Amino acid sequence: MISKVIRMRLPYSLRFLVIVSLLALPWLTASRCFGQENPPPTEEQRQARDVLNQGVQAFKNAQYEEATRAFLHAKQLDPKLMNAWLYLATTYASQYIPGAPGEENIHMGRAAIEEFRGALSLDPQNISAIDGLGSLLFQMAGEPFDPDLFQESKSYHQRHIYLRPADPEPYFWIGVIDWTLAFRANSLLRTKHNLSVRGRQLSEMEPLPPELRDAYVRGYGATIDEGIESLSHAISIRPDYDDAMAYLNLLYRRKADTEAGESEREQLIKMADDLIDKVKDIKQKRAEEPRQP
Repeated sequence: MISKVIRMRLPYSLRFLVIVSLLALPWLTASRCFGQENPPPTEEQRQARDVLNQGVQAFKNAQYEEATRAFLHAKQLDPKLMNAWLYLATTYASQYIPGAPGEENIHMGRAAIEEFRGALSLDPQNISAIDGLGSLLFQMAGEPFDPDLFQESKSYHQRHIYLRPADPEPYFWIGVIDWTLAFRANSLLRTKHNLSVRGRQLSEMEPLPPELRDAYVRGYGATIDEGIESLSHAISIRPDYDDAMAYLNLLYRRKADTEAGESEREQLIKMADDLIDKVKDIKQKRAEEPRQP
């Protein structure tokens, strides 16, 4: 039940991951570009800032066509205005619907990726662009399923970790990606097995037969271990990170499918069950806390 709830929630959180962080950026970037240590802005740069701010207001009001025109114009006036690239990318990403068919939807996703990559060409260490690419590629990888896009998404979360190792979120997303890959492979192995045999079918809760278990370990043992390590690290940074605990619970269950011994498997299942109880306790305590005004 926990896994189902969180999987349904992921697209929403991804959609606004970069949007929320961007809303506070324009004046920060402007101060960097036009501070005392830099030469005074040109007329075109001043115009670019004004047009950018018009686009930001349109974006906040979900007037995406108007916002797009403004951000494109701001880029033309000042090609190095970072927030014009970031807001344009986010405007496209906001209109992308994961898994939806249609050329226009695909165009929005690809356009967002192009703009985020353009931002990185200006500043290879820009966290907003790095996170935007990691999030958008994750969304695009799900349907149709594309493991290469998942791995590319992971590479951007790893880049975030390299720049800011104390942030828990990229460790969480690496764990989510590793679980997604391991879970799908596990399901496919079981389905293929059940289609090849007559009589009693292998249920989702049963251990994998030895030949399937060996294949699973070869293909995804390292992925599962990486995911467990990443989620555990996220929790060490943020001890009440309940979403990370929920996915760690799921990865412990996939880890159990790599174990031949019954005792090792039972221990991992218990560790997973204990995490479910811990998540429930955290959510209960959070619900009982007085709301901030």
